[in-house]
Amino acid sequence: MTRAQLWLLVVACASVSAVIAAMAALNTALPDIAVDTGATQSQLTWVVDGYTLALAALLLPCGALGDRFGRRGVLVIGLVIFGLGSALPLITDGPTWLIASRGIAGVGAALVMPATLSLITTGFSPEHRARAIGIWAGVAGSGAVVGMIVSGVILEYASWKLIFGGFAVASLVMVVMSLTIPSSRAENPGRFDIGGSILAIASIGLFVLGVMEGPHRGWLDPVTLGCVAVGLAAAVGFVFAELRASEPLLDMRLFGNREFGVGAAALNLQFLAGFGLFFLMVQYLQLVQGYSPLMSSVAMTPIFVLVMIMSVAVPLMLRWIGLRILMSVGLALIGVSLIFLGLLDADSSYLDVALAMMVTGVGVGFCTAPGTHAIVSNTPEDQQGVASAVNDATREIGAAIGVAAAGSVLAAAYGNRIAPTAEMIPEPARGAVEDSLAAALQVAEQAGPQGEQLAALAQDAFLEGMQQASFALAAVLLVGAVGAAFWAPPRS
Repeated sequence: MTRAQLWLLVVACASVSAVIAAMAALNTALPDIAVDTGATQSQLTWVVDGYTLALAALLLPCGALGDRFGRRGVLVIGLVIFGLGSALPLITDGPTWLIASRGIAGVGAALVMPATLSLITTGFSPEHRARAIGIWAGVAGSGAVVGMIVSGVILEYASWKLIFGGFAVASLVMVVMSLTIPSSRAENPGRFDIGGSILAIASIGLFVLGVMEGPHRGWLDPVTLGCVAVGLAAAVGFVFAELRASEPLLDMRLFGNREFGVGAAALNLQFLAGFGLFFLMVQYLQLVQGYSPLMSSVAMTPIFVLVMIMSVAVPLMLRWIGLRILMSVGLALIGVSLIFLGLLDADSSYLDVALAMMVTGVGVGFCTAPGTHAIVSNTPEDQQGVASAVNDATREIGAAIGVAAAGSVLAAAYGNRIAPTAEMIPEPARGAVEDSLAAALQVAEQAGPQGEQLAALAQDAFLEGMQQASFALAAVLLVGAVGAAFWAPPRS
């Protein structure tokens, strides 16, 4: 690689790391935000979900904008918007402004993510492209853990607002860095597909919104069902519209390519499992094992380290082993790691936890770089921005489904197990115990001599829910591994 290519890789990885870290960084700060702003539980949920929803819904149109108008320019604009959204909480008060700022930052992130990958795929020659994509994929795959660790360190010594200040300063630095890299754009971009963009935003946005609302409102709630149904209907309309369009936003025939299709599906399943695992693991470490937010983040570093190592090494293996083996083995390992997670209990040691996360890291490492490479290498160069957006959108949709599925199974199992105990507790403490393990532990602290028994029963109920959620996700991943073994093309 030349110095210019190495610098391009540094800028692209730094930018995507920032926007991925912003997805998870606030999870550890939510209790402090609630105290300082008076935010309700619903508002706290939207502090996290508002960013993800804006990011997921706008990815495809934003990727097409990079192809048409220049990828570096879109990256710079996205970093500016991301920085402004991150800086807004420093000068405003109240949960409503905080949610709005997260939505603005999500718009910026939607411009940044596809631009970074498409700049790499067009800026590297084929002999270096797989390695560069592997490094980018490793950074993107582990960015959430990095965000949680950094935010945990900040919360140990300073206010949660410093997290936003850090993202604002980082975006300013990256804007300056981005102005020093070469740009690229499609030679014949064609007409921008406005109709397809509207349908893409509606389908992804409404579907993800419905999936996010399901665990809180209930899956049979009219709002949840309406969002999912309209989102799926818009997705069907998008497919038909794109198949008939002369200059589509996304050429749906690309999914007929087995490498492209299995790459997108594997990334979706990987992030479904990964974010479901994060959702369960963080609560297990903090509420059952008694870790602090910082220590629970640091405890997950085995995933970060192994994903980075595997993402650099696996592209070198791709030509010799082939996509079929890497994808099927990777998804199977993630499924096995979820079974290990489901077997943890209150007496498990950190070595047991680390084993589950190490298997996860190896499995994710097998899938991430080959999946991304399969998508971008089977897409025409004029559509690399859209290909990058497909890569990112599959991740975001998978993450939303994973958290919703894990949260719903956990809540249902916990509620059923704790119900007999909660019936013996007077209101309003009963409702708190039935809501979550965190609320039950707060009640137990004030319950006197019986508090220890209540805490133990609530933890047992949580562990049962975690086991059921882990096993459910594991079943999905193992089925996906079998599917990849038959669907993915053999080594060429």
